Amino acid sequence: MTGESVSKKFWSGNEIREGFLRFFEGKGHRRVRSSSLVPHGDATLLFTNAGMNQFKDVFLGLEKRDYNKATTAQKCVRAGGKHNDLENVGFTKRHHTFFEMLGNFSFGDYYKEEAIAYAWELLTSREWFSLDINKLYFTIFGGAELSPGVNVGLDSLSRNTWMKVGAPQERVISLEGDQGIKELFWTMGETGPCGSCSEIHYDMGSAASGEGHTDCKFPCDCGRYVEIWNLVFMQWNRDASGNLTPLPKPSVDTGMGLERIAAVLQGVISNYDTDLFVPLMERAAELCGVDFAREENLEEGRGGAASLRVIADHARATTFLITDGVQPSNEGRGYVLRKIMRRAIRHGKQLGASTIFLHRMVETVCSLMAEAYPEVGGEAGKRVQLIVLDEEVRFDHTLLVGQNKLEGIFLSLGAGTFLTEEQKRTRGAGVLPGAQAFMLYDTYGLPRDFMDDAARDLGFAFDDAGFERAMQEQRARARASWKGGSKESASPAYAKIAETFKTEKDFYSATRTKEARIEAIIATPVLGAGPSGPVSELKRGQTGEIVLDRTVIYAESGGQTADTGKLYDNSESQLLAHIIDAYYPVSGLIAHKVLAEETLRVGDRVAVVADAARRARIIRNHSGTHLVNAALRNILGTHVKQAGSLNAPERLRFDFSHFAHVDAEELRDIEQQVNDEIRLNTEIETNVTSLEEALASGALAFFGDKYPEHNVRVVTIPDPRAARGFYSKELCGGTHVQRVGDIGVLKIVSEESVAAGVRRIEAVTGIGALEHYQQQAQILEKLASQLNVGEDGILAQAEKLSQTAKQLEKELEAQKRKGALSQIDELAGRVQLVKGIKVIAAQVENVDREGLRQLVDSLRQKLGSGVVALGMPEDGKVALIAGVTKDLTAKVHAGKLIQALAKQVGGSGGGRSDLAEAGGKDTTGLKMALESVPSLIEPLL
Repeated sequence: MTGESVSKKFWSGNEIREGFLRFFEGKGHRRVRSSSLVPHGDATLLFTNAGMNQFKDVFLGLEKRDYNKATTAQKCVRAGGKHNDLENVGFTKRHHTFFEMLGNFSFGDYYKEEAIAYAWELLTSREWFSLDINKLYFTIFGGAELSPGVNVGLDSLSRNTWMKVGAPQERVISLEGDQGIKELFWTMGETGPCGSCSEIHYDMGSAASGEGHTDCKFPCDCGRYVEIWNLVFMQWNRDASGNLTPLPKPSVDTGMGLERIAAVLQGVISNYDTDLFVPLMERAAELCGVDFAREENLEEGRGGAASLRVIADHARATTFLITDGVQPSNEGRGYVLRKIMRRAIRHGKQLGASTIFLHRMVETVCSLMAEAYPEVGGEAGKRVQLIVLDEEVRFDHTLLVGQNKLEGIFLSLGAGTFLTEEQKRTRGAGVLPGAQAFMLYDTYGLPRDFMDDAARDLGFAFDDAGFERAMQEQRARARASWKGGSKESASPAYAKIAETFKTEKDFYSATRTKEARIEAIIATPVLGAGPSGPVSELKRGQTGEIVLDRTVIYAESGGQTADTGKLYDNSESQLLAHIIDAYYPVSGLIAHKVLAEETLRVGDRVAVVADAARRARIIRNHSGTHLVNAALRNILGTHVKQAGSLNAPERLRFDFSHFAHVDAEELRDIEQQVNDEIRLNTEIETNVTSLEEALASGALAFFGDKYPEHNVRVVTIPDPRAARGFYSKELCGGTHVQRVGDIGVLKIVSEESVAAGVRRIEAVTGIGALEHYQQQAQILEKLASQLNVGEDGILAQAEKLSQTAKQLEKELEAQKRKGALSQIDELAGRVQLVKGIKVIAAQVENVDREGLRQLVDSLRQKLGSGVVALGMPEDGKVALIAGVTKDLTAKVHAGKLIQALAKQVGGSGGGRSDLAEAGGKDTTGLKMALESVPSLIEPLL
């Protein structure tokens, strides 16, 4: 549906994004690239969900950058946790999982007057968006009591500024009291920066009303008046008691949804009718085999435009989440991604899709978005397609398992062929429990309407209330698992120091230094606990955190573990403290966690000594990680991306994206290539440059890392044999060996899968590799001694013993089967007649499962016509097999019979109409279950 024309120029989604960024660049803002959808170092967020997320530490005073104005187009996802729009997506005009937030930010530079003037110019100027002023409304905070005794008045500055730039007075609307607090007062958390907002709304016309209003007035929330831009003015700092203190430098954070402003500028009512979505919906219709124009008119029932919207939206979210390092899994972010993907797949099936299709939607997303977001182009986009294809295949299998589980639940509730019509009538209406239905929905992806239909067909009611209750409980668990802790301002001592001082990092060139000054001491009640407050001294036996003006202690970051060490007096004759750990409480400042051996005071000068032997092991592993990464990309392909790493003294661990198991030959090649580079013994180069220049030079940046725009460290391992002149080039703030040969040797000790599409390699280097070789040699020596052969004869002897063991196993199995067949005559003598049909139901002993199958087959042949059900205890569990001769399968289904028996022993199973198997947990119930066979069969004959 189209709305009224709002602009002579047609603005495409790409033009709007670029136009917004260019506008603010022209106002002196730094264009900053979108951060990852996986928030770096922020446990309070499941996904990046706002433009300001990447600047959170800047607003909190934890980080300083070399610019004070910025503009971004930020990738965002709202699905899961506190911010969850998933269930609404596809059924409203403006809900999305993935969306783009356009924003401009001031970090203490400009404030309300400039922010409002910029917004007015961009929206109304003929050179830019040229919106009709008579369709715009501007809301301001009207004042309210925020907490007992804490009052904030009318935002008169915003009101006056809007009218000054040209907004009609009647279109500047103040909201006060509770409504004002809810709509127009922003807080970062329970404490921290906060302030009023001013929102800009656009009148989409009466056709946009979701309630059919023809003459409603602003701010009616029927859908006609749409918020397109929110200007947040950070003015105060709120403490734990609710009191407000003016910020020394008020700031600005704004957010304009690209999808919403695209709908306005393109003259359509729904975001999904813009050029950001229509090509995707058309592709979804093509892949699902439906007519796009026809489905546009089907808003309810099976398929329809709602399903096309779901697929289009979820394909975008899937593509960008996987690109940013999230993998489908059963927990955390991966669980939310899997839900998004499976919801898209289910809606495709509702449309009638006969084959898997979502991976092909990803291809379309990449082609549409790669210009704005190069990270989804090329090989990266192909890798995402492979991950989605694998998940689609898995889900097809999971759906089948879920359908079998549903059938089992219905059978346990009395459905199926084992009840007569009279029994069904006397039983009354059954109910499919909502909790069990939700488990199938959540775990196996069975659509709710599919289960509802199946229940109705079998005469069961669907427990809607129980299903909703289980869903709410699951959402509460998800929120609880991600609520984290509020990220508040740094300890006042750290924040104050950070304003004028940064720790000088000497760890790149040394492991010891003298005359380091203690700048601050923060007490900690227990080692490892959080800081409690600044103190002037730390006495012997106390723990705390110390800030030095310079240090040789590396603080944990980028996958490299922190150094440990000691503090001495300057003569290094007296031990003052043990350094247990080190970290960055704020950007640029290192806190040393210490246990004092002598009294330490602020202002003392000390010698700092890192554990050099431990550091040497760490840096060998860290440089080895760079080599492993390069070798993986060379041998497996450039689709390989880092998905996490650990560089510790004892080993290195490297997680990377790759679909297949890395076979033994590939591992040998990787290890060989790495050690070839080590023997080349080139000198490692480190230089500092801008992020843009580093990436342009071929340096790799990695998943989850956060890089500044300037002063990034680039670590290069040269190789004169390579076309580019280097073997490895990465952005890295860690410490490394001087020459590659210092690593000595690298040995891969394991390779495994850690998640769908993510592999892990662990390796050792230097002395660690030697220790590994010595351990392996010791094992070989002991093994040779036990086998009474030389080390070179171990393989032959092991093969000989293996063949002997296999032969003995075959002989044992043959004896078991012989023993099983010897029971045929005895079992045949236990025949019961049930309405003239021969039935054998018995427990057997001393046979394996194959022997049990042979017994059932032999007994069926001996009976000619009949039913056989045998069971046996097996390693503390129960094995059951049922067989029915062909002439009786129309009346007695072996699969149904075995399910009924399995239920009695706490198990499950199924199979064909003539032969079926099951397992169970309750060996004590086996005898009674087998005795029930005649009563189960009798109603069917």
